[in-house]
Amino acid sequence: MKRRQLALAVASGVAAVVLVACAASPERQVPPLALAGSVDLPRFMGDWYVIAAIPTAFENDAHNPMERYRLEPDGTVATTFSFNKGAPDGPRSQYDSRGFVVAGSANAIWEQQYVWPFRADYRISYVADDYSAVIVTRLKRDYVWIMARQRSIPEAELRRLADFVAAQGYDPNLLKRMPHGAGG
Repeated sequence: MKRRQLALAVASGVAAVVLVACAASPERQVPPLALAGSVDLPRFMGDWYVIAAIPTAFENDAHNPMERYRLEPDGTVATTFSFNKGAPDGPRSQYDSRGFVVAGSANAIWEQQYVWPFRADYRISYVADDYSAVIVTRLKRDYVWIMARQRSIPEAELRRLADFVAAQGYDPNLLKRMPHGAGG
């Protein structure tokens, strides 16, 4: 019995130390993730060139990357990501997914499904008034995409959008300019 009481006392002491340590350790302050006030889905549809990104693994060697969105009659968004693999004139690759717009989010939060039944977080944090540029983020702040209707944007505009990304708690050093040129 004494051995059991001793074990419980030690366990309680360890738990107390862990709780105090957790309470005392400063958390990384992450600003709330911005969301576009309202996304007009029909205006959002069409082609978007990926200008810069914190890319996923399969985007690291992408040239001429582009997202195409199509609103389906059931309210979902057919999404096609295409790019030239390895070089500007490399073979064209394509990945299809489906976006599910989250009700009550002003069309700014989607669940993107690449493989059934899994859905990924997809948030439209910024869209230009004229729908010429957009920034797509994730709560985890692991990936981000700066996209535009044109293959390139002025350097000052890219810096402004990159600053917006940094203000969302992303590491700006991880942002990679995506190459656009021949092909695609």
